[in-house]
Parts: sequence; structure tokens; C-alpha cells
Amino acid sequence: MYGGDEVSAIVIDVGSYSCKAGYAGDDTPKCVFPSVVGSIEQTGDTDEAKPEKEADSGSDPKNGSKPMDVDKAKTKRKFYLGQEFEFRRDHMEVISPLKDGTVIDWEVVDNIWNHAFRRRLLINPEEHPMLIAEPSTNSGQQREKAAELMFEKYKVPALFLAKNAVLTSFASGRATSLVVDCGGGSTVVSAVHDGYVLQKSAATSPIGGEFLTDCMMKSLESKGVVIRPKYSFKKKEVSPGDYKVVDLDFPNTTDSYRLYCMRAIASDIKESVCRVPDTPFDEVAYANVPTTSYELPDGQTIEVGADRFKIPDILFNPYLSQTIPGIDGFGDSTSIRGLPRMVLDSVNRCDVDIRKELLSNILLSGGSSSILQIKERLEKEVLEESPQNARVKVLASGSSMERRFSVWIGGSILASLGSFQQMWFSKAE
Repeated sequence: MYGGDEVSAIVIDVGSYSCKAGYAGDDTPKCVFPSVVGSIEQTGDTDEAKPEKEADSGSDPKNGSKPMDVDKAKTKRKFYLGQEFEFRRDHMEVISPLKDGTVIDWEVVDNIWNHAFRRRLLINPEEHPMLIAEPSTNSGQQREKAAELMFEKYKVPALFLAKNAVLTSFASGRATSLVVDCGGGSTVVSAVHDGYVLQKSAATSPIGGEFLTDCMMKSLESKGVVIRPKYSFKKKEVSPGDYKVVDLDFPNTTDSYRLYCMRAIASDIKESVCRVPDTPFDEVAYANVPTTSYELPDGQTIEVGADRFKIPDILFNPYLSQTIPGIDGFGDSTSIRGLPRMVLDSVNRCDVDIRKELLSNILLSGGSSSILQIKERLEKEVLEESPQNARVKVLASGSSMERRFSVWIGGSILASLGSFQQMWFSKAE
């Protein structure tokens, strides 16, 4: 189908937190940008919105902008991605195309792909085979939609859809492993055997990095800490080295954008001070733990105490989140389980013969798996629950950056293998 070395494949992974794209064979993705987008609704067919859109899509008007006009003649959304999204705009809503790891808004995903190809990688998708990473629990319908967009709109010469868990497994050089993927929007545990995901083994939980960030934010708010978004104030120098914070008022800022900016700060607090406790969190035991200080963008310094341990422990014991004021309870609480439970459930759903091998090859991936001590704690808890003679080994590959990109790196390795070149499928097939 496709002629070897002179054209490099493109690997793209749209996660619930960020989108990663780049060339197969590279060590790291060429571009990484948030997979949330800003959207401003424009009513009626405004003239100024139209050329903007066509310039963006970079395709000829007869096939590029038609489908969008047909279903959205009344309201047309203008999207801001990547760097354009960084700036505050009036009435800009923040939209995430994924919910619990599955795509719910294809128009947004389409815009994300378009931005990655044409603005970031600066390539023409018609000239490169594409490897797309998809969630392990993806449905046939979702795959069809992705293939349809790629072949019909972007006219790619060849395509391959690979499961996240398989790619993570390949990134660490294994064909069989149990992949624990702690992403932004959800946590998925799935078994990979000989390069295939065992569908029946997949265990999912809606607790990911963003949920932990929310818990952190609510917990700080309940203690009276005010997180001010960066756009809502400016610093004014009163005397040399002495700054006064001046409030700025933007009445037309949407709630979703304000929340997004506050989350970004809470997320940084979480990444800076949190670590998983060695033993299950206990309010009494951790009441007088030493605090860590953190300086907020507006200059106030806060002290984070027990929350440093409590927030990450929600991954292991989801019920802790119920003790934080303002966090909604889970609907069906039976399906929400901690990491060790998910790992064991997943292993037990697999064939008896491979359980031993899975337990000794537990791989951590995703951004939230970079929290300190998570590997040791998971290993300890799974070991306590598993059969006597089992060898439990949790592997966390390389740096936190490698874990964050492990799906992409696996895709890069896979798409550049010589033996993989016969696996691409074309539109005709």
C-alpha cells in the first residue's frame, strides 16, 4: 500500500487532557497542546466568520465547509485551539471533546486534528499514513467515525487504529502486560496479551487527574483559600520590588473559562506538592503532618498539609472524596473501585495461565501515574491481595514525561517497524 522510507507516518493521540502528535520514529511528540478548545457561538451566517473558517480548514470551500454549514446554519461555532486558546475572550466557552475517555463531540476532534496537522506539524495529511491511538474500550461505531473522517475529509493514504494499552505495552518493549492508564479524564486497567487487548479484562473508573484537581480545588476552597485566575488581576509595582495586586473586571467571561483557569492553578498545586501516602490515609494520623508552602500567581502563599496525601489517595480509596465539601457523590458507587481492586478484577477476568505473567508486568502510564510513590503503594497493595506465590511487579517506565507520552511513544515505535508496514489499511480496503 505504501512505499517505505521516504514518507514518515504521523502518530496522533488525542487524550482527555492533551493532544500529542508527531512523526513515527521520533522519541517524543513534535507538538503537545490541550485537548480542550475555546468555542464562541456565532449566530446567523456572519460574513467575517466564513473566510476565517475556510482559511483554517485549508481545504477547498466546496468540500471543506459544506457539512458544517448544513447542520449548523443557525449557530456556527468558532474554535480556538492551542495558543489562541490561552487568551481570555468574551463569551468563550471551554469544551472538551471527550467524556470518560470516549469522544462525544466529533466536530471538536476534527478541529483538533486539523490544528495538529496544518498549524503544528505543517504537513498535508494526504501525503502521510496516520496511526491514531484510541481508548481500549472504544466501540466499533467510534472507530468507523474516526476512519470516515480520516479518509473522507483528510484523504489520508493509509490508516491504522491502535489501542492505547497495546501502545503503552510496546513502548516498554513487552507484548504481554497489564496496563494501568491513569489519564486526565479516567483510569483504565486492561490486559494486553501478545499485542492484543483482552476486551473482557478492561476495568474503567471515572477518577482521573481532573477529578483529583477538582478535589484539590474544593478542599482548598473549603479552607478559605481563594484561587484567583491569572486573567483576573494584574500586579502593579508600588515601590521597587513591592507589588500591589489590582483586580481586573471582565464581566463577559464564561464560567467554564474561569473554572478552566482555576483548575490549571489547582492542577499545578497538585503536581507540586502531592504524594501518595505509604498506608491508607487516615484523618487523625495525618492531622499534624508537616505542611508544604505554595505561592499562588497573585502572590499569596498557602500551606498545604494533610491534603498532600489525601488527594492522591483518592485513586486508591475513592470514598475519601466524599469527605470533601462540594464534591458530588458517585451515582452507582458499586462500580467505583480503587486502583488495586481494579488491577485484581482485571487480572481475574483473564485466563488462569497468563495471570502470573500479568501480575509481574504491571505498567503505569498516563499523566496521573507520575504522582510520587504511586508505584510502591500499588505494588504493596496488590501483593497483599494476590495469591501467595505470585510475583507482583509494578513498572513505571523512565521519567514522568515518558509515562505521560507512553501511548504516543508506543505508536511511534510501532509505525516505524518494518514488519508493521503491511498492516496499514487504505480507503479501498
